[in-house]
Amino acid sequence: MSSGLAAPIILPFAVAAIVLLGRRQPTFQHAASMLAAALHLATGAWLLYTVHHSGIQVLHVAAWPAPFGIALVADHLSSLMVVITGVIYTAVSVYSRADITADHQQRGYYPLLHILVGGISGAFLTGDLFNMYVWFEVMLMASFALLVQGKTRAQLDGGVKYVVINLISTLLFLTGLGLVYGMTGTLNMAHLHVKLRMVSDPGLVAAVAVLFLTAFGIKSGLFPLFFWLPASYHTPPVATSAIFAGLLTKVGVYALIRTFTLIFPFEGNGLRTLVLAAAAATMIVGVLGAATRYQIRRILSFHIISQVGYMILGLGLFTPLALAGAVFYLIHHIIVKANLFLISGLIQRYGGAFELSRVGGLYRSHGWIALLFFIPAFSLAGFPPLSGFWAKMILIRASLEAGQFVLAAVAAVVGLLTVYSMVKIWSEAFWKPHPKTIEDATGTAPPLDAWMLAPVVVMAAMTVLIGLSPELLYQLARAAAEELLEPGAYVYTVIGTMR
Repeated sequence: MSSGLAAPIILPFAVAAIVLLGRRQPTFQHAASMLAAALHLATGAWLLYTVHHSGIQVLHVAAWPAPFGIALVADHLSSLMVVITGVIYTAVSVYSRADITADHQQRGYYPLLHILVGGISGAFLTGDLFNMYVWFEVMLMASFALLVQGKTRAQLDGGVKYVVINLISTLLFLTGLGLVYGMTGTLNMAHLHVKLRMVSDPGLVAAVAVLFLTAFGIKSGLFPLFFWLPASYHTPPVATSAIFAGLLTKVGVYALIRTFTLIFPFEGNGLRTLVLAAAAATMIVGVLGAATRYQIRRILSFHIISQVGYMILGLGLFTPLALAGAVFYLIHHIIVKANLFLISGLIQRYGGAFELSRVGGLYRSHGWIALLFFIPAFSLAGFPPLSGFWAKMILIRASLEAGQFVLAAVAAVVGLLTVYSMVKIWSEAFWKPHPKTIEDATGTAPPLDAWMLAPVVVMAAMTVLIGLSPELLYQLARAAAEELLEPGAYVYTVIGTMR
């Protein structure tokens, strides 16, 4: 199975080349993209099955052993992230059939989508810090091109902020890479687990760790490094903003979890305190930002920031239950947040706008949109029995068990404030009368589009199923947490007995 580790990376890049050759055939581009996404999901599911039953998998590219060659590694966390990437990849590929215009297709939407997914998959599977940097740059180039495809003023303004702050992250990342290599002579993550503990200056190691914390904090949208996100995520087509919202910040969260469980010591140097403070501030500032906005995708963008705080809370607590909660929250949130952005496209199509002041009456005219919105929206807020209830409950319980009562209170209050934002969207878009509905303006309602509806229904069903039967995801998250806290198996699988 180790040879199949590269499939989730190779497949999107291969399809990017194929659809680029067929760029004047939109039907072919869409069909090929859906097939590629489905195959990506299947390879990810098989990888997770193999890891769960046979243990951590490693591929030494070209048979060069670590730390000299490129290593791809799949444990429970990385394989879970590849699977959920496949879910969002498939959903967005289907939705794009109705959402992406011919103009965007001509400008390379589908090849860029596949390149982005290839970069995301590479970041999840790499066992080497330098190659993680390479995959981050692939993601940055593809996402920036997708962000500014329409060439509107808002897109260009958001794109400039997006790329500038991410280039700062890149600079910090490269600086940290240079310092780490200078101290240890390696960038293989499993080898670094061994070598960094031999460095005689723990203060220097902690300082370098802060560089990585800042670089990955920018990628994940941590306070106070998040301003690029709400300035940009509301500007591209809905399909693009959905994959951004679902996956891009989670790559940063994944990098933080991987780095501070496998590479850098996390005890006795103040890093845990710093991470916990950043998590609390991220939750609070994000939810308050959402409360003051009245454009649907801006509200949802600020909630990405707020929810990242919960995931980083799990890392900062650094207990088996907390890390399991962070992984559970990652998977739940990717599904819910991507789905909410897709639903915002339904609201815009059938209500006429993203601005809450310009929509209304959708409960009466399109009650099915109201139901589809209710499920992920109130899962995000933590309502039982939806997936978000279990995700929040695990992290709050972990906070209480760790004696972090203030953080538990912050997490609970932020959940209540999330309800306010979701109720605001509900009351404005669905309950209040619309002064001029789409039917009034055109004489007929826009036809139901199955391409847009199908992925929304499937992901809403996933949210309900996880909520009603959370045991499977929790067991996988618990297995991931155990591997993170006891990385000996990861290290041995990659480098054997080498020291």
